[in-house]
Amino acid sequence: MEKGLAPSDRVGRMQVTLPDGTLVLAQGRLDLVPSDRPRDPDFAVYLDGRWEDDPLVTWPHRVIDWPDFGVPVDEAEVFAAIVDLYRRVRAGELVEVACWGGVGRTGTVLACLAIAAGVDPAEAVAWVRGHYHRSAVETAEQETLVARFGRSQGVP
Repeated sequence: MEKGLAPSDRVGRMQVTLPDGTLVLAQGRLDLVPSDRPRDPDFAVYLDGRWEDDPLVTWPHRVIDWPDFGVPVDEAEVFAAIVDLYRRVRAGELVEVACWGGVGRTGTVLACLAIAAGVDPAEAVAWVRGHYHRSAVETAEQETLVARFGRSQGVP
């Protein structure tokens, strides 16, 4: 079992509608069931090296090494991936973001996507906890990463 997550706290696949009306698929790998997706995503970003070479993932994707309960080593890579995901969503693509448990890392990226969609960075963590999972963005480091993403996008 994922460190720190009770089975009832894990996230299965769900659709998250960002404040601008765009849709993102979010999930935890622990609950992956290939047939419960409305369709395969056009593109995905997976935030755990365990997704590398997963035989169930047959669509275009990017795997980012991001330690559980931590922040990524290469912040610029993650910020570029988030900007690319948002560009794809705005262009009408179905995108998916996932880590292993579906809460901390996935929630952090969803908070950043919410900023891209117009949420004030100071409210992004609360927004994702209210619209996705009550424990999303699990650590103070992840909250700080969300704030840095906002600043990187020119939002104070």
